[in-house]
Amino acid sequence: MKTLLCLALSGAATAASAQTPVAASAAPTVIVRMASSTPVTTGAKETFAGTVRISSAFQAQSPGRAGGAMVSFEARARTAWHTHPLGQTLVVTAGLGLVQQQGQPAQVIRPGDVASIPANVRHWHGAGPDGSMSHVAIAEKEDGISVTWQDKVSDRDYEAAVVSAGLASATTAVTLPGRVAQNTGESRAMARTQPTSEILSTKQQAIPLIASFMATGDMPKLNAALNQGLDAGTTISEAKEILVQLYAYAGFPKSLNALGELMKVVEARKQRGIQDAPGREPSRSIATGNELVAAGKANQTEISGGPVQGPLFDFAPVINQFLQAHLFGDIFERDNLDWQSRELATVGALAATPGVEAQLRSHMRASLRVGLSAAQLRQLTQLLAERGDPDAASRANEALTQALTAASKG
Repeated sequence: MKTLLCLALSGAATAASAQTPVAASAAPTVIVRMASSTPVTTGAKETFAGTVRISSAFQAQSPGRAGGAMVSFEARARTAWHTHPLGQTLVVTAGLGLVQQQGQPAQVIRPGDVASIPANVRHWHGAGPDGSMSHVAIAEKEDGISVTWQDKVSDRDYEAAVVSAGLASATTAVTLPGRVAQNTGESRAMARTQPTSEILSTKQQAIPLIASFMATGDMPKLNAALNQGLDAGTTISEAKEILVQLYAYAGFPKSLNALGELMKVVEARKQRGIQDAPGREPSRSIATGNELVAAGKANQTEISGGPVQGPLFDFAPVINQFLQAHLFGDIFERDNLDWQSRELATVGALAATPGVEAQLRSHMRASLRVGLSAAQLRQLTQLLAERGDPDAASRANEALTQALTAASKG
């Protein structure tokens, strides 16, 4: 009996043991970290400029390698130049900012934008000049390293980036060494002629493409180029002004069609919740009569590098009167679009138009006179080759080569 009881207890214990699971490691669970419990630190002076606040939202959890932080930059604050071994993703949550890859124009980033930075690409990012910007930054670690910091972005580099991104006028007056502009007229003339960058801003890059597609009547590509320009900070007023001016080079029908396409683009963007800046209307009063002709003649002479004359204008002098009074007077006196932008538009339209190579060469030379650099104009030809029409790019490149040759001979 005793033996049977022992066997029964032993069997029961064995059965119970079989039904009790062996202790295992804790199962994965979802963790919610409250925002109030996440510490906020200030960006180190060695790796940031200006006031930067960092909240380390999450760290990599094995087997994952990605970690992230929420970063807020005050106006003009930015990171130093740096790289990431496995790249980085930025998701903008508030404000307007900049991101720049070395050797490229800075790009504007706004709420909802996502910037993807490839592995080992030298870059920086931060706030725009007039307000704060916040983003979520996500990067993966390789061998325990997610970022390699380098030298800081200087104030001069930052200012150049602001210009290249189109957040400041590319024709902001540049004071010559040891000299201060004495009056508004002198300052305005200096602003027209002093180059401030060797690369086209993202805003400027859209202009010749808009003009090219307007001149060829390619509405789908014009639609895309207009969206690109508005995304880069072109105001509605500036976009309208580009298309209005180009009637003088491509004709009223194409100008009217392009303006209709702009209306569609602006309305479609509104429907998507995008509120584009309306921009400003011309603020300078436009002269009339003989004063208008005089102003137009002065503008024409400045842009052309000397008085415009020759057998053609002797044969039909009225055409030069129209040029001076209307194109270089009524249109070029409107100050809601700078002269560099007007020349970028004109070159883009003429390059897209076969048979007007002489006028294209003339406006390539004019582009140099109003402050566009040879490097910027080469970039224009590359844009036409890559995103426009190869034939237009070829014509533009030939005109630029001849313009530079003429300039080198004085």
